[in-house]
Amino acid sequence: MIIQTIAFYAFAAVTVASAVMVISARNPVHSVLFLILAFFNAAGLFVLMGAEFIAMILVIVYVGAVAVLFLFVVMMLDINFVELRQGFLQYLPIGALVGLVLLAELVMIFGSWIVAPDSADRAASPTPLLTETANTNALGQILYTDYVYLFQVSGLILLVAMIGAIVLTLRSREGVKRQRIGAQISRSREDSVEIKHVEPGSGV
Repeated sequence: MIIQTIAFYAFAAVTVASAVMVISARNPVHSVLFLILAFFNAAGLFVLMGAEFIAMILVIVYVGAVAVLFLFVVMMLDINFVELRQGFLQYLPIGALVGLVLLAELVMIFGSWIVAPDSADRAASPTPLLTETANTNALGQILYTDYVYLFQVSGLILLVAMIGAIVLTLRSREGVKRQRIGAQISRSREDSVEIKHVEPGSGV
């Protein structure tokens, strides 16, 4: 029991420290590397809880695919982060509004425990034994019944992230020509056709 407690605090401390470094590191590549470290330690916490399926999914999907994809995207896009930070004050009111909304939601969650004291007891109810149901079966029952709407919202968040990555890669840059279909369709005959009157005998 002492070894499990020491392992829990070790994994938790590294997870919190790496999460802080994700948002505080100036180099985006270092932020992604700290994110991978946070995923690994979070998987260790899940193993201590007996949820080895979630731990393996976290390592395989998030570390093996998502985090590595973030790393390659950050290294390949060559984004000018100095220019992005210049517009920080412009988006500060929107960020403050989002922060207030999240704070209000957290207050409502903690306030619900006071209004309905039995909700904490339900959350702390013991999980069934492994002999009665497997981790994968229990996870599927909870995920697609009680948390099906949150699961759909997470899918929408990933969709927004994908659209954001596409917008970043399709930004206009100097020296790079891109096809503009709208400009091609809307152009007039006078803009695209030029008639040259060549005198007889003066051609090349």
